[in-house]
Amino acid sequence: MNDELGLQIAFEEATKSYEEGGIPIGAALVSADGVVLGRGHNERIQKNNPILHAETAALIDAGRVDAKVYKSATMYSTLASCFMCSGACLLYGINRVVMGENKTVQGGEELLASKGVEVVNMDSEKCYELLQKFIKERPQEWHQAHPEEFDG
Repeated sequence: MNDELGLQIAFEEATKSYEEGGIPIGAALVSADGVVLGRGHNERIQKNNPILHAETAALIDAGRVDAKVYKSATMYSTLASCFMCSGACLLYGINRVVMGENKTVQGGEELLASKGVEVVNMDSEKCYELLQKFIKERPQEWHQAHPEEFDG
């Protein structure tokens, strides 16, 4: 699967989250041979769960996967993975992470790269614009999830 298609699947999940009233971040875990192992979106608002991020939701959706499959899989996310989600990728040995954008926030890119993970930034305008739309419409909910960015 090419990166544009993998990111499109993650974007579909982000859109679903937005339509549910949640933070529009989506993810997809895709095997080396192009099989979508799991997909998910941020549900911290919908399920009142602070650790149900897009990447963790995709891992949950994938279920138990052989370590060899994780090692050759790619995690696609519409936003740079936070430290928690980067840690989950490291824990399961996912060696490639593709992000839609990191203009909104930077996450664990340096951590992942320092551990030998290939990190690709697609610099997607549509991923950026959807998240910016949410932040503009619901700034309090965004800043609740990202207090380090709140200045008032």
